[in-house]
Amino acid sequence: MAYFELRAASYPVTERLLLLAYLCSMPVPFADLASRIDPTWTLFLDRDGVLNKHRPDDYVKNWDEWEWIPGSAAAIARLTGHFRYLIVITNQQGVGKGLMTEQDLVHIHTQMELSVRGIGGELDAVYFCSDLSSDPEHQRKPRPDMGLAAQQDFEGIDFARSIMVGDSSSDMEFGRNLGMTTVRIGPDPEGALQNPHTDFAFRTLAEFADAVLAAS
Repeated sequence: MAYFELRAASYPVTERLLLLAYLCSMPVPFADLASRIDPTWTLFLDRDGVLNKHRPDDYVKNWDEWEWIPGSAAAIARLTGHFRYLIVITNQQGVGKGLMTEQDLVHIHTQMELSVRGIGGELDAVYFCSDLSSDPEHQRKPRPDMGLAAQQDFEGIDFARSIMVGDSSSDMEFGRNLGMTTVRIGPDPEGALQNPHTDFAFRTLAEFADAVLAAS
């Protein structure tokens, strides 16, 4: 698996690409969408709150602090092969704050990938941004830089055939900025759909996987 860090100013953001937020098609029932997913599609995944549990007022600073959300690792394994690429896109300003090193973060992601591989899954890449949110030139979500970098690095990524799964409004805006379908993860799916950037919502990644595979 490849690891990529994006820092401020490494990939320019253009006004034109940001306008993709307004060019998305109208939502369709999820079963209809899922029936159209094939191995040319890409699945983008946020990390904290989707794969692993959040640490309140803290960051996952080492592998000992990592705690999988039940069913999320298995969901990745179940979806492997159903999508062309499975790519993690994550903001990690704990590095920028000096609470952990980049090596610590890469080690966490290596262990994450090995855990998934051990049950038959595969993650193709992890893109992370350690910029501080206060940096005016940061490349954190919802800015589209990490998605654009993935498209440059992996042949055949089409954002119109991509899904962004995340647990925050910035994840949804990130997906919308690139013209993806957006899926919000969290305990209140009905409330999540009040966000105009959210197309669909599920309580967990495992529930999302169930819905995708039920239509295949």
